[in-house]
Amino acid sequence: MKKVLSVLLTGAMAVSMLAGCGGGSSAPAQSEAPAEQGKEEAPAEQGGAEAPAEGEAQAEGTGKVAIVTNTVSQNEEEYRSAETMSQKYGDRIVHVTWPDNFMTEQEQMITTVSKLAADPEIKAVIINQAVPGTNAAIDKLLETRDDMLIIYGTPQENPEDVAARADIILQPNELDMGPAMVEQAVKMGAKTFVHYSFPRHMAQVLLSARRELIKEKCAELNIEFVDATAPDPTGDSGTTGAQQFILEDVPKMVAQYGKDTAFFSTNCAMQVPLIKASVEQGAIYPQPCCPSPYHGYPAALGLVSEEDSAVEKMNIQDIVDQTTKSLEDAGVLGRFSTWPVPVAMMITVAGTEYAFDWMAGKTNGNLDMDVLKAKMDEYAGLDCNMSPYTDDAGTSYDNYQLIMMDYLTYGE
Repeated sequence: MKKVLSVLLTGAMAVSMLAGCGGGSSAPAQSEAPAEQGKEEAPAEQGGAEAPAEGEAQAEGTGKVAIVTNTVSQNEEEYRSAETMSQKYGDRIVHVTWPDNFMTEQEQMITTVSKLAADPEIKAVIINQAVPGTNAAIDKLLETRDDMLIIYGTPQENPEDVAARADIILQPNELDMGPAMVEQAVKMGAKTFVHYSFPRHMAQVLLSARRELIKEKCAELNIEFVDATAPDPTGDSGTTGAQQFILEDVPKMVAQYGKDTAFFSTNCAMQVPLIKASVEQGAIYPQPCCPSPYHGYPAALGLVSEEDSAVEKMNIQDIVDQTTKSLEDAGVLGRFSTWPVPVAMMITVAGTEYAFDWMAGKTNGNLDMDVLKAKMDEYAGLDCNMSPYTDDAGTSYDNYQLIMMDYLTYGE
């Protein structure tokens, strides 16, 4: 698996932002206007649970942590996770954003990071996501600040180049996720696995390779694999047409294969109708394309409108509790699951907590896997499976960690 992963990650990293999940956020572009790029963010009040007073937590040591995220329109989970850290640690956090059009604004990215390097109080920088152009920006930073701790989240440049610059790299293990979701579906009673996608996605190396791994795992576990083609949301029928197709096709699939059919789609826009239809049909849904309690479930179950932001309005426990209640009311507990926490948010939070420990001298060097894993496990509330990236030559990069975790099965 690691040999396959190394080849595919190298080829697919640069296009991962353009894949179906777009980095893991289902937030609408109009959620909230992002703060001015390159400036320190004022933390916004979080919904759902009472937010801690700004600066209430006191980290040991001295120094600040800079967090670079995409804007709220690009990935809300990452953006809100930085706000959470700002609320917790006050002015010891500096939150800045990449430009929305980062592919064409590389100089702006360099300027953003250079401003962070110019602040001697900033001792660590967490970049989530490490979009294309991040390496060039970090190269500029390293010209004057080789003393900073550098953490990348979900990088999209050559893994070898990334590993040479960042002290720590964290990324979901997208390929291992394929076989894992089949195993999860079988645990929930699946006898058939339906994989919805379309030619544009299947032309992407990472997504097509994951489909093949899903297909192989289905054969190994003796369940039927159905390769279903849905309309491309960017095509003539648009997002509305693609969503309507899912709403109409899931009942047909259940009529043909029975209720013990698991459904998965590679596209974010299809998650809400897929969850809705699966609930109505009493089918099985192992995970959204971007596994997170926030992705698909809140809007599909009517917990928030599709225009509202579940990330902003409710904390994770609220979402999990309300999702569980809705699925219980529908009589489908034990047949729906996801990852228990949004990985995008976990990378920011765990990375920040690790950085403060590092500044306080509580880690064994820049990369202390025991401390790092403890921070990840603490946020997730369970054991995170972390494994180093290994390239096709067999070289293992201990600072490049791929993340998997057990499923949250609603009702268990």
